[in-house]
Amino acid sequence: MSLRRKATCVLTLVVGVAALVTGPLQAQAAPAAFSHPGVLVSRAQLDFVKAKVNSGAQPWSSAFDQMMGSSYASLSRQPKPRAIVECGSYSNPNYGCTDEREDAIAAYTDALAWYLTGDSRYADKAISIMDAWSAVIQNHTNSNAPLQTGWAGAVWPRAAEIIRYTYGGWSASSIDRFKTMLRNVYLSKVAGGSNSNGNWELVMMEAAVGISVFLDDKSAYDSAMARFRNRTAAYVYLTSDGALPKTVPGSGLDTRDEIVSYWQGQSTFVQGLTQETCRDFTHTGYGIASISDVAETAWIQGEDLYQTDVGTRLRYALGFQALYERGAAVPSWLCDGSVKRGLGPVTEVGFNALHTRLGIAMTNTQALTEGNRPAGSNNLFVAWETLTHAENPA
Repeated sequence: MSLRRKATCVLTLVVGVAALVTGPLQAQAAPAAFSHPGVLVSRAQLDFVKAKVNSGAQPWSSAFDQMMGSSYASLSRQPKPRAIVECGSYSNPNYGCTDEREDAIAAYTDALAWYLTGDSRYADKAISIMDAWSAVIQNHTNSNAPLQTGWAGAVWPRAAEIIRYTYGGWSASSIDRFKTMLRNVYLSKVAGGSNSNGNWELVMMEAAVGISVFLDDKSAYDSAMARFRNRTAAYVYLTSDGALPKTVPGSGLDTRDEIVSYWQGQSTFVQGLTQETCRDFTHTGYGIASISDVAETAWIQGEDLYQTDVGTRLRYALGFQALYERGAAVPSWLCDGSVKRGLGPVTEVGFNALHTRLGIAMTNTQALTEGNRPAGSNNLFVAWETLTHAENPA
């Protein structure tokens, strides 16, 4: 364990839950040296999962079986790369959008399968998928291009990190070509963020952070993390924000009416409400997933965002959405008395960090998380989080 990580662990023990109440710690820069594999899952976390799977323990064993039984783990899978991936609103038109996302998830699935089984066929399959895309793709176009780039760009570096740093069969030239693809096709598209609904910019920053780790690019990492912190603060409301939610600098939301409209017409603000709660829980789940994923990658890199306002917002967002996802009656002041449920398999990472590591009681989030195990994939950018993060102390 590095001195930086040891210091973070000591800080965790000393500051404890109090930091979640008193406010953010001082923001840190990118680490002096990035930890690899270090996007969403670390080697220590993977070793924990491998031991659990090998012993037949639950819920990891059933989560592993779920992953291995999915089409994403098929060794006969043939990638479908395109030079131009064109995605309109709600992926209409859909020229390569689904193929790209699912191939990225398949590469990540195969990377996990390789590490957990030791079967090199899965590593080779992950490499073949990544090589196929890095040889062909040039751009994303149409109205959903930034979102599509974020979705796929958030997953590619997870797979690449595991393969590059745990398997010796990926050639240096192929790695360099994949790095060029991530920088030129993905990072260039997502780095500037988006003024659309918050889940867009959050997953774009998830992609930018993960890509920056793989590229060992400290400047890109710091820029993405700064934008991520601003967007997280503007996505989840806390009473400490004041009468109105925070806004992203430069968003153009200057009046109460503009902010209320952006928050889907919701004019009563309570802890844990998100900018998209009254749109639907599915899109809210996307935002929560990306907040969790970025915080987890930062944790691996030695920065504990869980004990800053990021963690506070994540905790309340999980709890608030979990309450109504589980069927609690919706009060008339919330979303005109009706919500669209369907949060998705997005709670494991944040719940594990806040509950398992920090010991915070999260009754509704715990009931929802444990009741939904094993959590699978949303077929966009979330996959196998019960397997990788359930009760994972690493």
